[in-house]
Amino acid sequence: MVKGEIPCNKVYEDALSIAFKDINPQAPVHILIIPKQHISNISESDDRLLLGTLLQTASLIAKQENISESGYRLIINTNKNAGQTVDHLHIHLLGGRIMKWPPG
Repeated sequence: MVKGEIPCNKVYEDALSIAFKDINPQAPVHILIIPKQHISNISESDDRLLLGTLLQTASLIAKQENISESGYRLIINTNKNAGQTVDHLHIHLLGGRIMKWPPG
């Protein structure tokens, strides 16, 4: 997706990241935000600037998707037991409905 070889429904892109709609949405708004640089999971990076920028990007996209005021959830699954199925860091941005707790 980063290289443009796999089609996606892109909603945002900048020099460091790309964001697109999840193909199996769990909420009315379900967007994945990924760094262009390959990072297997959040435990594999100590790049505070990049990780912080990804969170700021999530906030920007929440505003763009009109869910910033009503609320949204950010999820980062790390490794198998947390449900990480893709070996590339990604942030799930979910919104557009009331979220339940606990999540899983």
